[in-house]
Amino acid sequence: MKYAYAAIFTPEKNGAYSVCFPDLSGCYTSGADMPDAVNMAQDVLCLTLYDMEQDKKHIPTASNPHNIRLADGEFISVVAVDTETYRRFYENKSVKKTLTIPMWLNERAELANINFSGVLQEALKMQLHIQE
Repeated sequence: MKYAYAAIFTPEKNGAYSVCFPDLSGCYTSGADMPDAVNMAQDVLCLTLYDMEQDKKHIPTASNPHNIRLADGEFISVVAVDTETYRRFYENKSVKKTLTIPMWLNERAELANINFSGVLQEALKMQLHIQE
């Protein structure tokens, strides 16, 4: 899933930034500078939402950034992530599946040196409308 949430960036005296997501309890991070803070914000947001998806928890609707109150010096940036991309990267281990096909089809496929796993993967991606 693709998400975009408002993040509050708070500059620190040492040039670092603290980052929190007011819509997501416990979702906060920091970075040594602006590029690092943005990178860390994307990482913590994606991990938080991925965990919520895995636990089948309610994922709140993102607030309108204009409705978020800021303290002096703070600013908002919208951070976008894609948990599906994360899932594909980190959950790419293989799992064994047992399936049943007619003997004649098995024999023909073996004669043609068909890779059963590859065919099944491609067919599942097509059925699920997954494009890589």
